This record gives sequence, C-alpha cells and structure tokens, in this order.
Amino acid sequence: MALIEGCRHELEVTVGVLELAEATERVLTRIQAKASLPGFRPGKAPLSVIRNRFQNEIQQDVMEEVIPAALNKRFEEEKLQVVGQPSIVDLKMDPGQPMWFKAQFDVHPVFDLKEYKGLEVEYEDPTVTDDDVKDRIEQLRESKAEYVNIDPRPAADGDYVVIGIESGDGLEGEPMKNPEMMLKVGDPDTLPAFSEGILGMSPGDTKDITVTYPEDYGQERLSGKTVTFDIELKHIRRKEMPELDDDFAQSMGDFRTIDEFREQVRASILAERQYRAQEEAKGKLIEKLGDSHEFAVPETYVERQLQITLENYARTLQMQGIDPRALNFDMNKFRESQKDRATRDVRATLLLDRISEVESVQVTNEEIDREIQRLARSQREPVAAVRVKLEKDGGIDRIANRIRTDKTINILFEQARKVAPAPKPEGE
Repeated sequence: MALIEGCRHELEVTVGVLELAEATERVLTRIQAKASLPGFRPGKAPLSVIRNRFQNEIQQDVMEEVIPAALNKRFEEEKLQVVGQPSIVDLKMDPGQPMWFKAQFDVHPVFDLKEYKGLEVEYEDPTVTDDDVKDRIEQLRESKAEYVNIDPRPAADGDYVVIGIESGDGLEGEPMKNPEMMLKVGDPDTLPAFSEGILGMSPGDTKDITVTYPEDYGQERLSGKTVTFDIELKHIRRKEMPELDDDFAQSMGDFRTIDEFREQVRASILAERQYRAQEEAKGKLIEKLGDSHEFAVPETYVERQLQITLENYARTLQMQGIDPRALNFDMNKFRESQKDRATRDVRATLLLDRISEVESVQVTNEEIDREIQRLARSQREPVAAVRVKLEKDGGIDRIANRIRTDKTINILFEQARKVAPAPKPEGE
C-alpha cells in the first residue's frame, strides 16, 4: 500500500484466474435465468449464446462483483478503516489472465490525543443588575399595552395613528394597500415624510403624501423610489400600559406577586446570558483543541462537511425569501472559501469523538426520547410520527451523535481552567 497524500492511499490488487472464472459462471447463470431471446424459451438460452450476446454486460457484472470483494478482503487483511468509496484509477482485464487494478481511497486518520483537560479559556459568570430586570419587564409591559381610540382632534407629535394607505404614482406593479396601518408620528421608525404629512390631520381627513425612500431601504421594491400615497387618517389612539402590580404578574404566568415575577425575570436573563457566555467559551475551547492537534483529515469528510455548509447556506437564503437558484452563485469559489473552515470542523469532530470514547460518554434512551419529544412539539406533530420518520432516515443516530458531542463538549468546559476575560480597550 502506498501513501499518496494526507489520508489518501493507493493499493494494487490482483484477482486470480480461478476466482474470475467462478464469478463469471455466477454472472452467466443469473443473466441466463432472466434472458428472453428469440428462438429460446425464457431462461433456456444456452450459455454459449448468453456469453456472446451479453459480453459487455457480463464483464461489467463480474467487475462489480469481484472488485469490491477483493478490496474488502485486502482492507481487512491490512486492518484499514476506509471512509467513502474507493476510486479505481487503473485496471487490466484480459481473457485468461488475472485481473489487476489500482484503487485510491481515504482512511480514517490515526492520531495521538494530547492533553485536553484543563485547557485555558476566557469565561466569567454573567451578572444581572436591577436595571436589566427593569428593562426586561418594561419590554413585557410594552407587549401587553393596549391602544385605545380617543376623541377626534388634529394629530400631534408622539400620537399613535391608524391610517388607510394606498400607493399611487412612482411604484410599478400592483399598488401597495393597507386599510389599517398603525404608526407613531415622529417616531424614529416612522419615515419623516409620513410624520410631517400626518401632523395636523384629523380622523376622516384624506391627503396625498409623497415619500422618497433611501437607497438602503429594507424593501427592494421601495428602495430609492419616490412614491405618492393616498392617506386617510382613521383613528388617533392612546397607548395604555398595564400597572406594574400583582395583577400584571399573574397575567404573565403562574405568579402570585410582582416580586415573584421579578425574580423569575432575573433568573431568565441570567440563564440566557450564561448560555451565550458558555457557548462562546465552548467554541473557543474547540478551536484551541483543534489548534493543538495537527493531523491530516480525509477529503471525503471535508467534502461532506462542505456539502452540509452549502445546504445550510441555501436553507438560510430560502428562509429570507431568496431563491438560491436565482443568484449568480459561483459554487467553486464558495467551496474554496469554506474549505479551511470545513477542515477545522472535521478535525474538531474527530477529536471530540475520540474524547467521548476516552471519557466513556454514553447516551441514554431517555435523552433521545426527550429530544424526539422536543422536535415533535416544534413541528406540531405526534411523537410517534416524528419517531417513525427519524427511524427511516437515520435521524435517531444523528440525534444520539449530537447528544454525545454536546456532553463531550460539556466535559471539556467543566474541566477547563477559566480565566477572566481581558479588559476591552476604551471605546469598544
């Protein structure tokens, strides 16, 4: 066996004449059983006729039978952990002679696991201030706010107004219509042209307002356009916020008092910040683990990781309403730009797999069941239906692998030596 590069190897294999003859007889018998030729009953054509009529098919079938068998035998003899499909790069097959071929393939890398316990990482337990709690509760109060119509009067700065709106000149295609759109006059999120046009209008008034949208406006159809809108002011509303009392706490869940609710909000903010901080620290640990181990990884794994990255990118575009096929997308450039990242990800995965073996990380059925139940809730499907779907496409194994990896990363984090983050430079 010859090493080509990294994890790529090459092997020369010979298949003897007797083995080829036995395989040929098996192939001839199979083809004869299903052959239907003029002048012969189905399955009764002589082998000599079959041999002459199906020469190319026989040769192809023989190669497909003996090559994998011969390769697997050599792999077992040399104790090779082959990944992906081998490539046949050279082959000689002459009548009455042994078959000779050359195969190239990737093997799972062999590497020494260095010290992974006690890696240093920047991490500091987050804190939650009274102001943090106050701000979060204020956001929740905002979500419970009610908007009440008030007696007609001219609209003033800071008013919440309900308008009927329809686009006119300046916009191609179907007009934009909204019979009841609410906005706040003078708010930073309201385009100044709307605020200036609505000021002084009273419920029932109509008016044409011309709006010039900035070039970087979020909706491509409107960006850089000057559009005239027909506006009708329908209502002026007052925003009423709920009182911050026990009734408000009870409306937010199973709380008796506002103090109980405050403590829950504090705990919730802390949990969110701890999760983000720990995920960031875990990411740094994995990078440090990868940097401390230098070994080649199979191109087969890298290609698989690149495909996953590409699929995730396409899915992200679709979630944003963008059809990836409509983009002038250079696949080769994308793959090249992501190859280093994919290689690092593969190396990290191999290292985490090894650590999980060393640490005897196990995944219980209960852990898998909880994840299936979570998926069922998010997809709003019965648990049994989700389980059947996962069993069909290998999803159960993927769930188990993900749980095992997460548990291994948690071990790395728990055993890491945490140090306080360096102070950020002023102005950041």
